[in-house]
Amino acid sequence: MRTLISTAFVSLDGVVEAPGGEPGYRNSGWTFKDIEFLPEAYEIKGREQKEATAMLMGRVSYEAFSPIWPNMEDFPEYKVMPKYVVSTTLTEDDLVSDWGDTTILRSLDDVAALKESEGGPIIIHGSATLNRGLSDAGLIDRYHLLVFPLLLGAGKRLFSTTDKDTQQLKLVESEVYANGLQKNVFDVIR
Repeated sequence: MRTLISTAFVSLDGVVEAPGGEPGYRNSGWTFKDIEFLPEAYEIKGREQKEATAMLMGRVSYEAFSPIWPNMEDFPEYKVMPKYVVSTTLTEDDLVSDWGDTTILRSLDDVAALKESEGGPIIIHGSATLNRGLSDAGLIDRYHLLVFPLLLGAGKRLFSTTDKDTQQLKLVESEVYANGLQKNVFDVIR
């Protein structure tokens, strides 16, 4: 079984919306506006590229990333990595041609089947709505969280407010950086 890893920049109050400057959100770009950049705090991002064998995202994140990431020098491994987009509306004609093989999945059942296939870890970038659905369905195996010392108030959250059974997590890696960022890596306990 493949490991499904959710990776996120998250505010202390759980907001994941528009960390990199995506338009239309009042706190857009919150990861770099008021927080000193320390390269060591982002070491996990490079490691994720080397360890993941596929990328999973929702339609909104795909539409935000696909025009930009294929040409970014910071993400060379992601360019050639197989990608999976969960969407009920996206068509093959909507996919970009310069970002490697991309497969459209239509449901969380398709994601569960992908997890059962041969291969290594699958990384989930962005995709707040997809993350909540996957978490609620018990499909996420690990969380890589960079927690920013900010309270943003409004915005899309990483975790849903669904009334569900407790899900136990085990902290397997953590570090606190001089700029207040915290790296927390959690395995989901089954």
